[in-house]
Parts: sequence; structure tokens; C-alpha cells
Amino acid sequence: MAQRFGGKHSPGGDPAAPGNYRGAARARAGARVNLLFFLPLLLIWRAFSAGPVQMAEYLVALGLLILAAWLTREGVLAQEAYEARKVARRPALPRKLLGSVLTGAGLGVVGFVGFGAVEAMIFAVLGAVLHGLSFGLDPVSDKGMEGIDQFQTDRVARAVEEAEKHLAAMTDAVRRAGDRGVADRVAQFQTTVRDMLRTVENDPRDLTAARKFMGVYLMGARDATVKFADIYARSQSAQAKSDYLSLLTDLEQQFGAKTRKLLLDDHSDLTIEIEVLRDRLQREGVRTE
Repeated sequence: MAQRFGGKHSPGGDPAAPGNYRGAARARAGARVNLLFFLPLLLIWRAFSAGPVQMAEYLVALGLLILAAWLTREGVLAQEAYEARKVARRPALPRKLLGSVLTGAGLGVVGFVGFGAVEAMIFAVLGAVLHGLSFGLDPVSDKGMEGIDQFQTDRVARAVEEAEKHLAAMTDAVRRAGDRGVADRVAQFQTTVRDMLRTVENDPRDLTAARKFMGVYLMGARDATVKFADIYARSQSAQAKSDYLSLLTDLEQQFGAKTRKLLLDDHSDLTIEIEVLRDRLQREGVRTE
């Protein structure tokens, strides 16, 4: 069913409502990556117009190039997630590097079948090098983890991953409701939740204070979204929509308030550390002014 588009500048919209794209960036996994999937399909015609042996070789090359495209796309997405966070681990698997290797291998097979061994080497080297220059290297080091306890960061990573699963489930569920306004409202709530996730990632000590929000409350929001989507998809109940939006508003306010408190606590900790250091310097006769 078609949905009427609406936003904060549309008739009946709320001009004070924050946008749903705060902090959004253009995705890198776009046309260039999509071309990596489509161009190898040209080999299908070559494969089925050749003899049995050459057909098998062309199909092997096709498989290598499609696998390389998939790894490249996953590598680009992993790098986007890495760059979006102030504290992040390097990807465990260098997907873009493997994509370069497989691209070279696939083009090498094409060169060998169509021309010869020398041409195959040229195709392989050029393919791998150009792929690497086009998409770059995978992140090779952890970011922002100097002086942070390894155990704590692992706990935070697991908690954030679980929270992201709840948010993804909310997105999938609200699509079934078929209401653009509700979907936008859920996206706005998710932005507030991700502010908390980034705050906890920046200071893993905040995990204990935020765990109930990232776990129990977010799981409850997910379950409520699933139930709302099921009811609204069947009956288009205005009461169910009103109750659900009211719940989102309450949750968003609570998550926002908790995030602000976490940031305030971090600032208070810094102030205490500064005062302690100043007192120690004064006791040792060092002037701080």
C-alpha cells in the first residue's frame, strides 16, 4: 500500500522534530561495488559458447570474481563501521585484501583461457593492483584502545553487537506495519539509542550503568515493535499506533537522559582526577598556576 511522504517541513509535520539522518554519511558500497557483481556476468556468454573444458574454466573465473565482489562489499561495510566509531577493533578478516587477491585470480584464469600464460600473469597482477588502488586496504590496527582494559572492551563489543541486533529487529518489524511515519519515528529513536552505544564505546566503564538500557529496555522495545507491527498490519488500529508512538517517546526521553548522565559522570570523573593531581602537586611544592 502506498504511503504518503511526510517530514518535519511537510503540512502537519513537527518543525522541532530532529531529522532521521543526523550523523549519516554517504555509503561507500555503491555503484563501484555493484559493478563488481555485474561485469563478471559477461563471462556466462563466453562460457556457454566455448568447449566443455573452457566452459568450466570460465565458470571458475566467474565464481572467483563474484566471491571477490562479495568480499569487497563486506570489507567496505566493515571499514565504514570501523570509521564510524571512535573506539573500534580492526576487522578480523582482511576482506578487501582477499577481494583483491581473488579478483587477480579470476582475471588470471580469464587471461589463461583466452590468451595464454603470460597474459594470465599480466591480467592477474593488473587486476589485483587496480582493485587495491580502487578500494584501499583494510584497517590494520585497533583504534582508540590505548590504555583501555581488554576485558572491558570485549564486554562492550558484545553488548553493542547485541543491541544492534535488537535495533535491526525493530527495523525489520516496523516495515511490516507499512506506515512511513512510524518507520521514521523508529529511526529517530534508534539514533538516540546509538548515541548511548557510542558513549559506552568511548568509555567502557559506562557499560555497567547502561547495561539495563542496552539489554532489558531495548529488548522490550523490540518486542513491543513486533507486536505493534503485527496488530497494525492486520487492523490499522489508530489506538495501537498512538500507544506505540507514546512508548517510543517515553523510551527516547529515558535513553537521552541516561546518555546525558553518562557524559556528565565522565566529566565529573575528569574534574576529580584534575583536582587530585593539583592537590598532589601542591603538597609536593609544585605551583599549578
